[in-house]
Amino acid sequence: MSLRAAREKDFLVSSDVKRYRDNLRDELNGAALYAALAAAETDPIRKDLFLQLAQAESSHAQLWRDKLEAAGVHDERFVPDFRTRLLARLAQRFGPRFVLPTLAAAEFADRNKYAGQSDAHAISAEERGHAAVIQAVAANSGNNGTVGSDIARAEPWHRGASGNNLRAAILGANDGLVSNFCLVMGVAGAGSGNKMVLLTGLAGLAAGACSMALGEWLSVTNARELAQTQIAREAEELEQTPLAEEHELALIFQAKGMPKADAQRVASQMMKDKKGALDTLAREELGIDPAELGGNAWSAAATSFALFSAGAIFPVAPFFWMRGPWAIGASALASGAMLCAVGMLSSLFNGRSPWYSAARQLIFGCLAAAITYGIGAALGTTL
Repeated sequence: MSLRAAREKDFLVSSDVKRYRDNLRDELNGAALYAALAAAETDPIRKDLFLQLAQAESSHAQLWRDKLEAAGVHDERFVPDFRTRLLARLAQRFGPRFVLPTLAAAEFADRNKYAGQSDAHAISAEERGHAAVIQAVAANSGNNGTVGSDIARAEPWHRGASGNNLRAAILGANDGLVSNFCLVMGVAGAGSGNKMVLLTGLAGLAAGACSMALGEWLSVTNARELAQTQIAREAEELEQTPLAEEHELALIFQAKGMPKADAQRVASQMMKDKKGALDTLAREELGIDPAELGGNAWSAAATSFALFSAGAIFPVAPFFWMRGPWAIGASALASGAMLCAVGMLSSLFNGRSPWYSAARQLIFGCLAAAITYGIGAALGTTL
């Protein structure tokens, strides 16, 4: 073996050893934290759930310990890191519910940490399952069994805040309104003629709407393709490791408050219908609705195009029948009125009063347009 080949081999071995050590520490920290949550938990169902998760993390740690020993590394000393010790202390002092949102966010961020490691495929699916389990526990750990979603359903003023479609529509129209308002004012400030301002405004409308539509189409298409890939991978795991997937289902049901025996029974029954089991795993573990897969890309693109255009037309419209300062003033008035309308509509989901939201939107929108008008005026005299 040449010296270069030997060096490359040593480098690969050392990088693998570092990865094994990092993975081992992560799993041991996870096991220690889940054990601490179990010790602090008073509810027997959740206590058992945390203990099962701690055992799973310990088994994952053993995989990396074995790999280290095979590489000639022994006696790895472990001390929980600061984050693990802090979360454990907080759980002991204030209860597991206090740290569950933080833990759920961390598990969700790390759910695919083994996806690119070819020697960790056996535990990659379990890590994703653990993220789903902890999210379910966090969602069902409110006081007296009441969670935020229950409050939102009970109090009408919360329901307006969940209108994601309305929010997207308002923001899409606002993008068209503000961007074209600024564009028109910048060209008008440069002293351009009426036809040039009109042409620029219409070009800005078309370019912006096409850009938004294409961006939305790509976003939804990529989201659908990713969801389909994840569901296909989940279906493959369901066929190859049905017992592991059944265990994950049972843990998810247990995390939602179901007794362990009932959770195992329901999971066992559900596994008899692979399609139903896949649907549940996709929803609970991956957070994907198989029936929707993120929506229709063409419909999203058309909606985005229309909303942007609807907002962008207001600054341009006065230049169809007016000229000079009158057209500029009418454009500013029309845009200002629409800025106020957008601000009032945004109050449906920002919790502020309609008048405050309208005033804020008007001030910032007009300030942006004034800046571009000033830039256009300065450039118009120097170019």
